[in-house]
Formats: sequence, structure tokens, C-alpha cells
Amino acid sequence: MDLRAVADALARLEKVLRRRPEAGLSDDATAFASWSGQGHALRVVCRHPNGREVQTDLPVALGGSGDEVSPGWLYRAGLASCATSSIVLLAASEGVALTRLEVDAASRTDARGLLGLEDERDGEVNPAPTAQHLVVRIAADGATQAQLQSFVERALRRSPIPRAVSHTGLAVQVEAA
Repeated sequence: MDLRAVADALARLEKVLRRRPEAGLSDDATAFASWSGQGHALRVVCRHPNGREVQTDLPVALGGSGDEVSPGWLYRAGLASCATSSIVLLAASEGVALTRLEVDAASRTDARGLLGLEDERDGEVNPAPTAQHLVVRIAADGATQAQLQSFVERALRRSPIPRAVSHTGLAVQVEAA
């Protein structure tokens, strides 16, 4: 599907949702995770309702095999993928001719929180990422750095996962490519 087809689909959906806003509400696909305890002590299989599976494991330092992606990496991959998709959707709907788009999602986490350890000064260590940031490398025909910055900010305000984590502090760096 090219971006013109995406723009057409978005326009049809917007028309429906303006007439029937309640049609925009839907339950998201459930993510099912299971642990068997067999073979790899910390291996978890995650399943989508369509049957697709993704295996996770923890790093060796935590007792995992380190052979699969970690749940934290899946989180960052979801953040980067959702941001990228939202930028493309906005580009399609506004007719912006993107020539490059890459998004890195990074974070910093203190493993002491996962172990329930405390910090001498602050008490309980939060296991959540304490620093999260996106680096968006983007280029579009004839667009300036300021235009791309504004464009990315508008797209991310519409992006479910970046919007969900923005209250925890999501720094965004836009690099015009």
C-alpha cells in the first residue's frame, strides 16, 4: 500500500468517526504471555490473537539465557515502531514526501529496582526506566529543521505509545537528515 492509499484510508476513517465518534473506541488485541519453566528458566512466550509469537528472556546477569530479546527491549521496540508509524500516518494525511525516517528508542534503567533494593538516599529504587528518549532522523522534500521538529511533535501527540509514556518523561530529539 503506498502512502496515497494510506491517506485515502485515513480520510475515509476520519469521515466515519466524525459521524459516529463511538466507532473509534475498540478493545486492543490482548497480549498473552506464558511461562513453562522448562528448558530456559526465564523464557516467556508472548502470543497475539492471530497466532504470532515472540519469545523473551532476560540477560544472563539476571539468570536468563540472554538468547532472546528482553521485555524491556520489546517495550522500546513498541515505542519506536509506534512513533514511526504515527509519523508516516501524518505524512500520508498531509501529503508530506518523506525521504528518510528512522527512530531510535532508548532508556536507562536501574536493575536494583527489579531486585527490590533500596537506595541509601531515596529509599525504594523504581524499576521503571528513569530516562527515556527518542531520536528521530527525518528528511522530507523542502522541509526545514523547524518544520520537521514541529511535524514530529504533532505526530507524537497522536501516537498512542509515546503519548502513554510521555508523563514519565520522554525526551525527543529530531535530527533533520
